[in-house]
Order: sequence, then structure tokens, then C-alpha cells
Amino acid sequence: MDRPSLIGDFWAFLKENKKWWLLPMVIILLIFAGLVMFTGSSAVAPFVYTLF
Repeated sequence: MDRPSLIGDFWAFLKENKKWWLLPMVIILLIFAGLVMFTGSSAVAPFVYTLF
């Protein structure tokens, strides 16, 4: 029995329950997480911190 991935399971949840308003929130959270990971290990960190 093949289990769906986390993304596939989340997509099925959105389609079944019509919770489309969750999608932009998840995308924004992923962008912020990527920004934090990128700035934590690079020389760009001081410049990004000035944006916030």
C-alpha cells in the first residue's frame, strides 16, 4: 500500500475540505523559512535583517 506524501496529503485535504485560504498562508511560511535558512548561513544576513 503506497502512502501519499505530505504534500499530496495536504493537497487532498485542501480539495476535499475546500480550505483554499490555507494555501497562501503555507506558501508565505515556506518563503520565510527559506529566507531564515538562507540568511543564517551567508554573508547576506546583515542586509536582510535591515528589511525587518
